[in-house]
Amino acid sequence: MSDLRIRAALPAEIDAVLAFWKLAAEGTSISDDRNGVARLVVRDPEALLLAERDGELVGTVIAGFDGWRCHLYRLAVHPERRRQGIGRALLAAAEERFAALGGRRADAMVLDRNDLAHQAWQASGYAPEPQWSRWVRHLDGPKAADGAPSAGARSEVEA
Repeated sequence: MSDLRIRAALPAEIDAVLAFWKLAAEGTSISDDRNGVARLVVRDPEALLLAERDGELVGTVIAGFDGWRCHLYRLAVHPERRRQGIGRALLAAAEERFAALGGRRADAMVLDRNDLAHQAWQASGYAPEPQWSRWVRHLDGPKAADGAPSAGARSEVEA
């Protein structure tokens, strides 16, 4: 595993990250576009972690910290590189980042239907908390008469 390098993404790599997610990530998000990822990289340059082996992008994770909670998104490993410890190394790097920032607990967005991801997260010591549900309101999209996004404007979105 010594040839694995984990580092923060650079703004010039946004297109490569988006292409990688199409190959390696399950589901999509409304933020999976150039502007969404650029905002992340500008706002928190250390949040988007990349794993590289021999100069090739083989994994990603977003390790976001808002000063209160540690959130993990977009843990993705190249399909041909899975089960080689890349995901675990990315999570370890994310957890080190969180600890250095004073974070005390990390949570992850994981699709309910992604059984392979469930196994990977469980193997890394994570577990679902059934007492919590994710509540979402999209801030862009068609507006209702009162100016709020209409209830029908939202499609199923995964992070």
